[in-house]
Amino acid sequence: MMSHKDSLSLTFAALADPTRRRILAILANGTRTVTQLAEPFDMTQPAISKHLRVLQRAGLIVRGREAQWRPARLRAAPLKEASDWVEQYRQNWEESFDRLGAYLQSMQAEEQDNEGKEDEEPKNESAE
Repeated sequence: MMSHKDSLSLTFAALADPTRRRILAILANGTRTVTQLAEPFDMTQPAISKHLRVLQRAGLIVRGREAQWRPARLRAAPLKEASDWVEQYRQNWEESFDRLGAYLQSMQAEEQDNEGKEDEEPKNESAE
């Protein structure tokens, strides 16, 4: 049995390729054959089949059998696992962005205060 970490590695490795991401986007609209999947790409059916094997190994698709066809369909569970893994870090980066935003606002306010002080230079009137 594959560990959670290993399945995430396979998922992220499969998602690293833009062709495979496009294949998943196509499969999100329903089951497709290799021939149908190859149509929008400038590559051969065997090349598409190699991408499908990577996606299948990662558990992102399942392949069936219909006569001589092997249609592929999306299996979203590994995408959910990857999303859940990324989500646990979302709060950290949002807090970092919030702190950065607050810092930038304080810097901007300080800069505006300094500009206002420069406009109010004391007039040096000499006593006559």
